[in-house]
Amino acid sequence: MSNDFDQHGAPPRLAASTDTSRPPTPAWNRGSPHANHLKPVMPLHGEPIVFVVDDDISVRESLEGLIRFAGWQTEVFASAPEFLARPDHAGPSCMVLDVNLPELSGLELQRHIASASVKMPIIFITGFVDVPVAVQAMKAGAVDFLTKPVGDEILLQAIESSLSRSRAAIDGSEEIRAIQASHATLSMREREVMNLVVSGLLNKQIGGELGISEITVKAHRGSAMRKMKARSLAHLVEMAIKLREAAAADETD
Repeated sequence: MSNDFDQHGAPPRLAASTDTSRPPTPAWNRGSPHANHLKPVMPLHGEPIVFVVDDDISVRESLEGLIRFAGWQTEVFASAPEFLARPDHAGPSCMVLDVNLPELSGLELQRHIASASVKMPIIFITGFVDVPVAVQAMKAGAVDFLTKPVGDEILLQAIESSLSRSRAAIDGSEEIRAIQASHATLSMREREVMNLVVSGLLNKQIGGELGISEITVKAHRGSAMRKMKARSLAHLVEMAIKLREAAAADETD
């Protein structure tokens, strides 16, 4: 590893229904047998961790020292199984991962992490350039693919970017869980009204679709807005879109 520290020893500064006349109920609007157990999740970021997986002890020690000097917590592992035996980390994290590892390769570990729905940014490092492997890693979501020896500043910038990406992913997951928890408190009628409201129908049209009075529609609409903590109709639509996207992602998984 090269040393990009200045002459004073300081680390480099980084940039930081069955009625066919009604519209079908979308998957995100049908509820879940576990929906009533959903609760808003408060951010639990904690300290970010940079995981290093490399079978070369000299590389592990060099990276561990560099990362700690830059102010981040780090854990190092000599193999993929060793890392997989570690309990999951709920806070921000990223991984510096060697491509060529014993037992399980870096690409295989990347697949294991993705299959567990863990959104951990991965920075691959390798002793030689292998274009097909690099393309495969990047297509699978790797943040970067660097060739050893890696310049300190280049690696630290990649780590900083990866941790920022991890924080954003956690924030997004927490927001979705909070929206799902609010949505779980809606009655079936409130969900029907919400579905039609966000589709652009007026209260009178919704009443006609559901066979209820406009006054009743207004009451259900107001209740749904309060339970969803919607600041405006636009905010309600935004949350409905996020619910749909989360439902679609769950079906894909």
